[in-house]
Amino acid sequence: MVEIGSLRDYANYVLHEASLPSLPGHYRGKVRDNYDLADGRRILIASDRLSAFDRILTAIPLKGMVLTQTARFWFERTADICPNHVLAYPDPNVVVGKRLTILPVEMVVRGYLAGTTGTSILTLYKQGQRLMYGARLPDGMRPNEILPTPLITPTSKAMDGGHDEPLSADDILKAGLLTQAQWEQVSAYALALFARGQEMAAAKGLILADTKYEFGVDEAGKIYLADEIHTPDSSRYWRQASYAARFEQGLPPESFDKDVVRSWVAERCDPYKDPIPAIPESMVLATASVYLEAHATITGHALTLPDPHIPPLERIKASLAGYLEGAS
Repeated sequence: MVEIGSLRDYANYVLHEASLPSLPGHYRGKVRDNYDLADGRRILIASDRLSAFDRILTAIPLKGMVLTQTARFWFERTADICPNHVLAYPDPNVVVGKRLTILPVEMVVRGYLAGTTGTSILTLYKQGQRLMYGARLPDGMRPNEILPTPLITPTSKAMDGGHDEPLSADDILKAGLLTQAQWEQVSAYALALFARGQEMAAAKGLILADTKYEFGVDEAGKIYLADEIHTPDSSRYWRQASYAARFEQGLPPESFDKDVVRSWVAERCDPYKDPIPAIPESMVLATASVYLEAHATITGHALTLPDPHIPPLERIKASLAGYLEGAS
């Protein structure tokens, strides 16, 4: 784990937003700032924003860099399975990709009976459901138990921007969210990507318990993997060495807890209604350390830390100088 003391130089090294007025087509997501260029390319800049409870809680130094570089590791090692949107990496926080029309179904693949959200199979299982997402689970399963086979649990965002809604293949096809051919293709891609991810994670002493994928199509209808892949924000990783013993004891697996700040906030207020209390620097730096450890363990090498004296947005602007000139 990265020592928190060694991160103190980065306490204020945060990218809250990537505002670049010279670039066209700006769209601000929860974590990424996106720009659409006239030539069909999209610039995605990962900020350090930490989102939870449908709001931004804080910013974690180096988080955006960790997400971008972890996704890069996986994009490069899964390109033989599925084409992806990546065209270039002009900066550690930035990916330039093909502009795609994102398919309206998020492909979540689960290898274990886990999760906390309303759409997770553990939540539904505890409510007594056994038939879910078009599959039937056996009785008598315990939390965090391995599934008989990996399960695709697709979700779709509610039309009003509300919470994700669970879907089955029949739901997706009847609603016309995907065609039969698209569903078969993204399902095959998702399962193959997950199998590769689990195999490579196991070699690093990790269990890839579940993850989510987003796919998009180009003008010709070709399907590409988009957004991110197997990052600490999009995936649940557990430590393999302690899993069996903790499972037998009824304890939750050891994980890269990306929700350190989330838990701290939830203990002190109703995060959906109340003002968010000031989050101490020690908590922010501890979370940064977790993200850096996750990157190092997953990829096998430590993140190359930037010069803390050059503000991240200043560095990004310099890295994107050619794109800024082309857009002016």
